[in-house]
Amino acid sequence: MFTGLIREIGRLRSVAPRGGVARLEVAAPRTAAAAQTGDSIAVDGICLTVVAVRRGLFAVEAASETRRLTTLRWWRPGRRVHLEPSLRAGDPLDGHLVQGHIDGTGRVAAVRRAGSDLLVTVSLAPELASFLTPKGSVAVDGVSLTVDAGPHRDRFTVNLIPHTLQWTTFAGLRPGRLVNLEMDVLVKAARSGAALAALDTLADGGTAVSGSSPLTMERLRAAGFRRRAPKGRT
Repeated sequence: MFTGLIREIGRLRSVAPRGGVARLEVAAPRTAAAAQTGDSIAVDGICLTVVAVRRGLFAVEAASETRRLTTLRWWRPGRRVHLEPSLRAGDPLDGHLVQGHIDGTGRVAAVRRAGSDLLVTVSLAPELASFLTPKGSVAVDGVSLTVDAGPHRDRFTVNLIPHTLQWTTFAGLRPGRLVNLEMDVLVKAARSGAALAALDTLADGGTAVSGSSPLTMERLRAAGFRRRAPKGRT
């Protein structure tokens, strides 16, 4: 588990495919000094396991599925990456709960200045956008950020303050760049729980709601959902 607060910016030293696995070496003095084999480190938001450590460097391995779902398949030596070691008992949770399990990628659609801040708009698939909530959280390349008020049909905007720009690679963001996205785990859990509860209360004879589309009242009504009257009422 992570918080989405970047602890160090590392630099990718090498990427070496080995069968279905890619081994990556990252130069990061502070992170490497505290790392041990078997530790989890979020690299641009991707939870990866440390397989080796040497002075100033650590190595991780990424499976083919990880490369398919993330931007990692385009990484090349020299790339600067966000790093966050996993939480330990007693660590403060200053960002939001981040698992390091990337849901998909987005593309930077627009970047514009607003005084000393940077407003960044990211386009994404509608099925990912369904997990955005006004003023909720999203992890972009592992960074905990607050989304705008929406609407969030296929994009969202975040406001990057000077502190965020100083401690991340985002000062160099340009339209067209792909970024890793992890939607808020609490929103995903709530949606899943709401779906189970709603299906449990479908009226007798109703049709089950299926598919991957967001659960909405319109879909529930179309499936035959009716609110149950409280006991003692008709």
